[in-house]
Amino acid sequence: MKKAIIIFTKVPKVGDIKTRLTEEKGGILTPEEAKDFYEAFLLDVIDACIASKSGEVWICHNKMGDRSYLDSLLEDLTDPGAIKGIFADQGGTFDQCMQYAADYILQEGNADRRADALLIVGGDLPGLQPAYLQTAFDKLEKLARSPAGLQAAGITNPTGSSLGAAIVEGSCQEGGFSIVGYTHTTPFDFDGVFYNQNGITALDALVHKAAGKQIPFGIVPQVPDVDIPVDLASVIPELNALNLAARYDDTIRPARRTLKILEEMGIEASTAVDHRDNL
Repeated sequence: MKKAIIIFTKVPKVGDIKTRLTEEKGGILTPEEAKDFYEAFLLDVIDACIASKSGEVWICHNKMGDRSYLDSLLEDLTDPGAIKGIFADQGGTFDQCMQYAADYILQEGNADRRADALLIVGGDLPGLQPAYLQTAFDKLEKLARSPAGLQAAGITNPTGSSLGAAIVEGSCQEGGFSIVGYTHTTPFDFDGVFYNQNGITALDALVHKAAGKQIPFGIVPQVPDVDIPVDLASVIPELNALNLAARYDDTIRPARRTLKILEEMGIEASTAVDHRDNL
């Protein structure tokens, strides 16, 4: 099974990225600082994808993004040459942009597809670990080769190389997901996942689509994204824990750039002090 990982991202730009973290929107950062944070997140995510060694790494950026700036930013990666390719989406809704990214790799199931299965991850997941991606692909392939996976793909006379349908996801906060993957034979599209008339969450929309077509479905560990100040406050302790654990476990990859910018800006997570006696 040929595998691909797509990092789905905007090209960082002041005033256009992570605006809900800025003071203007009730956050704590300036627009310049929000951009700097996102750049750290993005590079940490890409390095985690490269370190997973579980598939070719691609980057899909927003149609209006500055490709030259993105190229210069990627020079700071641990291994810039490990990026298989970079391409822009075609604009439109979030559903449409994500669908374009998936179709670009899977080629709508055609024989000349760039991969047989893919994972899509966001650029704002500083806690993403290589092992999560490896686990996601392992589950995806196991489900896709199962009788249920072959049946969902309409494969009636399977061979040893037959790859059926399957979906995997890693959840994030507020009913969303930060990792999603599927095979080229999976009867799935993103229409109505992020933008729908029923007001359901993106994760529920994904679950409903899988259940409706009896597509085998798997989950991997939750990876929180960072959109609003409480997200940043929540992820800091996790990053600190991963950083310490990495001293004793070489499979863990600390978010070194994100941790560095947190240290430089003196940002720490805190909790309200409760003076009541423990019960």
